[in-house]
Amino acid sequence: MQVTRRDTLALGLGAAALAALPLRAQTANANIEAAILDFTGDAELADGGVTLTAPEIAENGNTVPIKVEAPGASEILVLAAGNPNPQVGRFAFGPLAASQYASTRIRLAQTQDVIAIARLEDGSFARTSQEVKVTIGGCGG
Repeated sequence: MQVTRRDTLALGLGAAALAALPLRAQTANANIEAAILDFTGDAELADGGVTLTAPEIAENGNTVPIKVEAPGASEILVLAAGNPNPQVGRFAFGPLAASQYASTRIRLAQTQDVIAIARLEDGSFARTSQEVKVTIGGCGG
């Protein structure tokens, strides 16, 4: 068998792509950690106190409906762990807000966790997450 220049180039590009996969996952995790650190200031996150409603399976990642509610919250941050840009929403509630509730549609590139973090009025933080399985990606997937 004779190896051509084209075969060598294809093998080299394939190896580079495989080597970059773990790097992409590490970069996504670093983006999530940075967004959480920026929002919380490295404060401790309690589980509970936030309700996130999202479909278990999303047929199309372009429009995934979500609802987030956190009684007593002054701000809620929504993150999508597998998106190129993980911050998908940030909702602020003033002192005259009747309820601390938001509903929107987000884009998800692939099956991933959607994370909601609430800054409560007493300065503490609460967190919840839910996995959403995406059959057709929304961010170029």
